[in-house]
Amino acid sequence: MDGILAVWKPAGWTSHDVVAKVRGIVKVKRIGHTGTLDPAVTGVLPLCIGRATRVVEYVQERPKCYEAVMQFGIATDTEDLTGTVLEELPSVTLTEADIRRVLSSFVGDIEQVPPMYSAVRVYGKRLYELAREGQVIERKSRPVTIYALDLLDMKLDQTHPTIRFSVSCSKGTYIRTLCVDIGQALGVPAVMAELIRTMSGGFTKEQCFTLEQIAQLQAAGELEEKLTPSDEALDHFPRATVSMENVQRAFQGKRIYLNAMFVHGEYAADSIIRLYGKDGSFVGLFTPDEETATLKAVKVFTKTAD
Repeated sequence: MDGILAVWKPAGWTSHDVVAKVRGIVKVKRIGHTGTLDPAVTGVLPLCIGRATRVVEYVQERPKCYEAVMQFGIATDTEDLTGTVLEELPSVTLTEADIRRVLSSFVGDIEQVPPMYSAVRVYGKRLYELAREGQVIERKSRPVTIYALDLLDMKLDQTHPTIRFSVSCSKGTYIRTLCVDIGQALGVPAVMAELIRTMSGGFTKEQCFTLEQIAQLQAAGELEEKLTPSDEALDHFPRATVSMENVQRAFQGKRIYLNAMFVHGEYAADSIIRLYGKDGSFVGLFTPDEETATLKAVKVFTKTAD
């Protein structure tokens, strides 16, 4: 069994819990997820199964989309409502104009400091492990990109107002931290109250299966046909076609000349290219080597290459 299975992660499960459950259902050891979700968070969790684990790094690099609810007037140590309250204002007054102005200011390239309750490694330990020991250490900020940030709903007449927004962002963006930073920009503490991941690795909710559906499909012998082939999840890379003779050259570890491929569209000098044979078979991922005018193999998808 090889391919990508988009799972709708339920609340209360870790990403590793989901992997373990699916591993037990399909009886395949090689399964990897494409981006951790906190236990309380629901949403899209693509799993790479079998030989598709070789594309995990490329799938998880793709943008992710979320819907979040944030609450103003409260701060916690985890930056969401599961943590210990560190600050709570008696009431907060905000205007729609100010909220829209601040949200728009976060679109683009920004810097984030990873939260203490995160899986980032520092000194060989996960930050959440240090946090559980009562430690708070200095973390370096890192760049992330917010591609879009849209206000969906708001309840400003409450003691602690809430807003709901959608966000499209780069890998490594912490929505909890984004909520805290938005609050700081408005001059009030804030936390993430709810979070749903609506898109990851190019997969949406409509393409996802629940754990119950996965078990039913497997029992009926229909799950494998529901898997997405690895190369379809890499459609953000340029596509090129070569002759079957050059396919064999690739399988033999030989380089292919750039002028031997037909590129469907444009590519940059440092592009990763999806290479196919004229029969439509997926050969693998390659990158152009301008010095030798050849394609250099990144990953060749043959049975012998695994």
